Amino acid sequence: MNALRNQAQLIGYVGNEPEIMDLESGKKRAKFSLATNETYTDASGERVVDTQWHTIIAWDRQAEVVEKFVQTGREVAVSGRIQTRSYEDAAGVKKYITEIKCAELLLLGKPEAKIEELV
Repeated sequence: MNALRNQAQLIGYVGNEPEIMDLESGKKRAKFSLATNETYTDASGERVVDTQWHTIIAWDRQAEVVEKFVQTGREVAVSGRIQTRSYEDAAGVKKYITEIKCAELLLLGKPEAKIEELV
């Protein structure tokens, strides 16, 4: 049961070109946004699409896969854990960031998909 304590599974479309960073330690990091959609009908019968944006962080081998095969508009499935961190900005205001640390990445669909088709 411990494996189920902090796990996120998302299927969505990549919203931006991944940012790839090679660290001095020799590690590689990839960061990209992922859009997921939920469609429902509201009380007045209107179709509503609710798009949520998630920040995905991939390290090492997963980052290499992202660098080679992931681009804007690509449909992907991501499995990982939710991480939250905080920092203080220049004005001293505490800011919070929630990210998904990618453990598994599955390439889906065709890379030609358009991000505009999400909404």
